[in-house]
Amino acid sequence: MAKVLLIAEHDGTSLNPNTAKCIACAAQIPGAEIDVAVFAETAGDIAAEAATLDSVARVLSSEGEAYRGALAAVLAPQIVKLADGYEYIFGPSTTFGKDLMPRVAALLGVNQISDLMSVEGERTFKRPIYAGSAVVTVEVPGGVPVIATVRTASFRAVAGGNSAPVEALDLAAEMPDHTRFIASETGKSDRPDLQSASRVVAGGRALGSEENFDLIYKLADRLEAGIGASRAAVDAGYVPNEMQIGQTGRIIAPDLYIAIGISGAIQHLTGIKDAGTIVAINKDEEAPIFEVADIGLVGDLFSVVPELTEALN
Repeated sequence: MAKVLLIAEHDGTSLNPNTAKCIACAAQIPGAEIDVAVFAETAGDIAAEAATLDSVARVLSSEGEAYRGALAAVLAPQIVKLADGYEYIFGPSTTFGKDLMPRVAALLGVNQISDLMSVEGERTFKRPIYAGSAVVTVEVPGGVPVIATVRTASFRAVAGGNSAPVEALDLAAEMPDHTRFIASETGKSDRPDLQSASRVVAGGRALGSEENFDLIYKLADRLEAGIGASRAAVDAGYVPNEMQIGQTGRIIAPDLYIAIGISGAIQHLTGIKDAGTIVAINKDEEAPIFEVADIGLVGDLFSVVPELTEALN
């Protein structure tokens, strides 16, 4: 039996969808027995939600005021307390996981593997390198736990319907002197979340201005899609940073991805490689985006996008 401890990501009230995708990765390990750890100021509803996910054997729940804000400096020592007996400790390759899991690995004195994209064996995995332009197979030697973050865009979320037992943990969490939670601010939007949307429309620097990005908003609204952007568009100030897709932004895997006025730099392609269908609209027929697109349209976006939006009406 391969014992896996998976660290749940949540917003304080409900699970992040990435948790179900991490479970899908862990379930591919031969003989996996998966425990999900929930650390929250009030953990009851979150733990109950985690218990419904397929492949979960147990949910370990720990509550306390110190967990408010999900500070890695607080969570990492708690995870180390639970680590004994687990061969694998996984977290999502999100801002949360990238902050937390290296601390866990350092406290345990082992190396961490980043961005697991497939499980090849009990201790053998594949992960992307060089901004996703190559994939390397890594093997973790025996005798040490596998500490890793999971590239959630590479996995489909497990289904619900399970009824795993929930066990309360008696762990005393301490606030470190050097770190404290002040506040969390999240942008409000009626549109689907970029990270979990099944359809995404994204614009690039070719839009030319913040005002012209309205073309992207209108098309996305017709499709009930999330909205993203290339780094060039973000750097130009057309849209906020949280809309950036790519190696230094969001890694997404929608069923449909429409790239408008995006050339397709390798850093951007890293963020969309797991998308189901990629549609590219660009006036440059030599743009690299066409090399990965399932459907390509060479044309002026300022003519094509309004026509497409009107056709969808």
